[in-house]
Amino acid sequence: MDTKQLINDAKARFKHNSAKQYLKDKYQSKLLVAYQGGLWKASPELIVFLDSANSDTLILLDSYENPVAITNRTEMFYKIRDTYNDVMESWQKELTDLEKNR
Repeated sequence: MDTKQLINDAKARFKHNSAKQYLKDKYQSKLLVAYQGGLWKASPELIVFLDSANSDTLILLDSYENPVAITNRTEMFYKIRDTYNDVMESWQKELTDLEKNR
């Protein structure tokens, strides 16, 4: 293998990794949800907790570690779950397209 080919391969790998990092940053920010005065990151852990909680009113720490009273757990559950699913589907689709163009 010649030096030019090695340089081109390294540049392509760097460009691909940069594009993946850009997608990660882009979609991580879309996982943030404002709800009832707090800012929440839609995550599997939060989704499971909201689904399994027994009470419809909760006090949870938001992304800034502030306690926020949630008066409608079910509504928040659906909002967080739907946001998570939509963002992850878009992210996966865009990453798959990126992998095809590699």
